[in-house]
Amino acid sequence: MNVAVDAMGGDHAPELVVQGAVDAVSELGINIILVGHERRMAKALSGYPLQDRISFHHCEDVVRMEESPLKALRKKKDASIKVAFDLVKKGRADAVISAGNSGATLAAGVLALGRIKGVERPAIAAIVPTERGPIVLIDVGANVDCRPSQLFQFGIMANAFACSCLGMKDPNVGLLSIGEEESKGNEQVRLAHELFDKSDLNFVGNVEGRDILSGKVKIIVCDGFVGNVALKLTEGAVEAMGRVIEKELMSSFLGRAALMLGRESIYKFIRKLDYEVHGGAPLLGINGVGMICHGSSSAKAIKSAISIAVQYVNNRVLEKMTLQLKTSKY
Repeated sequence: MNVAVDAMGGDHAPELVVQGAVDAVSELGINIILVGHERRMAKALSGYPLQDRISFHHCEDVVRMEESPLKALRKKKDASIKVAFDLVKKGRADAVISAGNSGATLAAGVLALGRIKGVERPAIAAIVPTERGPIVLIDVGANVDCRPSQLFQFGIMANAFACSCLGMKDPNVGLLSIGEEESKGNEQVRLAHELFDKSDLNFVGNVEGRDILSGKVKIIVCDGFVGNVALKLTEGAVEAMGRVIEKELMSSFLGRAALMLGRESIYKFIRKLDYEVHGGAPLLGINGVGMICHGSSSAKAIKSAISIAVQYVNNRVLEKMTLQLKTSKY
């Protein structure tokens, strides 16, 4: 398998991106194509033993985080994220990983590969760690305003992904709203509720924001505006909780003693809620495989995202997703 990695995307590119790619090659035995400025990528790779499974594909440009995705892609024909998806289009790569501009990753994926039949809009599916294992939150930023039919499609795509790549069996699905009653929420949510209720999905109705980290509902559907706010809020809450716990424990002798005695349990708790275990968010609905990572992704997160992409390809998620979309009525 060949995975194209946008080596120039992200806050720590190309050094940590290259490190993550090296770790993925060692662990997964795949081939990596690093896409970006060859001299900079070669310098970042020089500190590691000779890697015969890693190759370079040189390009000059990169879409910056602050740039408008579509304008940048039209102007920068040699941008690393565009070139990476072109490699998939030409059959030279099976998947793309990027920690760069998420809007550009979405746009480049759609322009190069198109959409799966039956998908009106692709969506970004975040894998959120919770106390009961990972859940899928979709959409987390690709689509600010959604029609009810699009929300329903998000649920179908997330269901296919969760079953194939996360080992879930008949995961329950909920709509993120401002109350559990089916009458709650805006018009789009209320109409989407009717579509889900008539479907074959394991739909449990509306869920609230407090339900996200409980892990009771395995797939939570919402539009990209709400989903992005919810995702960033949960990530910030987990990080703040960790800082508060550490500050309180370090503020007294007994606290420091408790930290020493319970260090392993505390680290286990932190690892359970660590988003880097999964690394990135799959872009569902494009006719190919793309993973969007945090701009601040570590090497561990990049490696984890590559691992999810490999599972995506090996488990033939595209075929399963296409079949579910074809057979689901709305």
